[in-house]
Amino acid sequence: MPTYSVNSAGVRQARALIDDGKYDTDTEWSDAAPSTDDENRVVDRDGYDGFGAWHLAVDDDASPDTKGRYACPYGDFSKVNRAALIHAKQRAAQNDHTEIEKAADRLLAHLDKAAGIDS
Repeated sequence: MPTYSVNSAGVRQARALIDDGKYDTDTEWSDAAPSTDDENRVVDRDGYDGFGAWHLAVDDDASPDTKGRYACPYGDFSKVNRAALIHAKQRAAQNDHTEIEKAADRLLAHLDKAAGIDS
């Protein structure tokens, strides 16, 4: 199993999107998750760094020029999805990635505060 660490670029981007009001609190992640074609378009447009900025975790041992380097997506390439943050937090907890779980939890709390959601 890969050893993931917190993707600081992803956390910064997610926080900025939340601050800008670019989030979705209603759509289930299974409905909002980008398709492989969507992912490939982002890689073509923004490179792997741009693609990676939409993820909370990075496998530093994986090749930088692969989508497999990144895990725990949090949005659909336009906004943060609340359900994706919940999913990322749960997945990180299940796999003992404590720092990623904490990062997802902090972002979830930040989104809930911004959206006026009592959690």
